[in-house]
Amino acid sequence: MLFHHPLQKQVRMTTLTHRTRRAEVGKNFEKKVESDDDTNQERNPDTEDSGDSKDIRLTLMEEVLLLGLKDKEGYTSFWNDCISSGLRGGILIELAMRGRISLEPLTMRKKRLLDRKVLVKSDSPTGDVLLDETLKHIKATDPTETVQTWIELLTGETWNPFKLQYQLRNVRERIAKNLVEKGILTTEKQNFLLFDMTTHPVTNTTEKQRLVKKLQASVLERWVNDPQRMDRRTLALLVLAHSSDVLENVFSSLTDDKYDMAMNRAKDLVELDPEVEGTKHSATEMIWAVLAAFNKS
Repeated sequence: MLFHHPLQKQVRMTTLTHRTRRAEVGKNFEKKVESDDDTNQERNPDTEDSGDSKDIRLTLMEEVLLLGLKDKEGYTSFWNDCISSGLRGGILIELAMRGRISLEPLTMRKKRLLDRKVLVKSDSPTGDVLLDETLKHIKATDPTETVQTWIELLTGETWNPFKLQYQLRNVRERIAKNLVEKGILTTEKQNFLLFDMTTHPVTNTTEKQRLVKKLQASVLERWVNDPQRMDRRTLALLVLAHSSDVLENVFSSLTDDKYDMAMNRAKDLVELDPEVEGTKHSATEMIWAVLAAFNKS
């Protein structure tokens, strides 16, 4: 089970609002890796997404966790209290991109993204246990719930004892095991004085570097200054990385001037109005609904 420190801060702090520049640049990212050929072609939001990775198919949750893991230590920061909810947001976006769920149709009475309920479009299995478990919960819930409520339910942040059944347990550990099966992580035991902890160090650094370089390029060399023209999985990952407080891990290997530019552009992106962006042509509503939920929390 990935360690979750009992003294974690209760106040949500995101990478873009509370941060100190890391003095040491991670050596793991010094090696140049050829970045992906991200296209900015418009895609139908209702069509199942095939994913970005050319060699290994990763879900958004797996990518977020991979970005959050310390390479050698194999665990996330003890003080990161955002990644749990960020992973749940990733589950909702992944299901939407695979054509399994959507927001209820826009009506005059319900215009706001946070007011619209999550509906099941298809209950066909995805092949991912966490996605299928979540899909089963959403299908069985009556009345339907909003994106913000689902993130709270899946995280276990509810005072309603009848809703605790919706909590997804051991999410980080289950995602890590998926990454082990895909040859990206390994499993080790570490002793921390009073207890032993299962850790998952990164073994396939090339895959993580590919992911980091892709996100760096999206706000530097390939910056388009328009989220509607961005590859939507890249956009989703930037939003989730910010919400999960792992964005500094992505930019820490950059020089100071590029770091500042990348952070400023990412900040501009996540500070856009989700209600405006979500209504634009070919926008993926679920990405903006998840961002709106995190902005409100």
